[in-house]
Amino acid sequence: MSLTEVRFHGRGGQGAWTASQLLALAALKEGKYVQSFPEFGPERMGAPITAFTRISDEKMTIHCNVYNPDAVLVLDSTLMSTVNVLKGVKRGGVLIINTKDDPEKVKAELKNVEGVMIATVPASELALNILGRDITNTAILGSLIKVKPVTSLSSVIEVTKQRFPGELGENNVEVIKKAYEKTFMGEK
Repeated sequence: MSLTEVRFHGRGGQGAWTASQLLALAALKEGKYVQSFPEFGPERMGAPITAFTRISDEKMTIHCNVYNPDAVLVLDSTLMSTVNVLKGVKRGGVLIINTKDDPEKVKAELKNVEGVMIATVPASELALNILGRDITNTAILGSLIKVKPVTSLSSVIEVTKQRFPGELGENNVEVIKKAYEKTFMGEK
């Protein structure tokens, strides 16, 4: 069974769960089996949250949190000082971080990242410039699709337009495309 598990780390209001849902919908559109669910404590703006997406070519019988993700997406780099975002990430997995820093600089600052590809994307900058708000969820999806194409870019764009109709959807599509272009990948 081909199973891909993705874990999102963000703060309330940044759209981590929405990103998880959009990724699941894009994969569903392509005929895959999916799960998308959040995990959060006190529900308040700015509080750390985690969201998960599972994508498989076959029906899934597993129904628990994602403990060994293939990809970890960090929507807010300040979380890295308080949350162990690398916990359980599979060898050969990817860590995508919203930062302007170079992947090699990030790798040098982290511990225990052998066998994990680090990728960075200036998601906040893109979101602020295009959306006028620091909501980085669609940017982080564009980056994921470049680094680990678990679904097609066109499917992500299509479900984003459905979720956010009109100008908001078009602006989010622009964020996705720019993030795809501006993602920097390090070596494993």
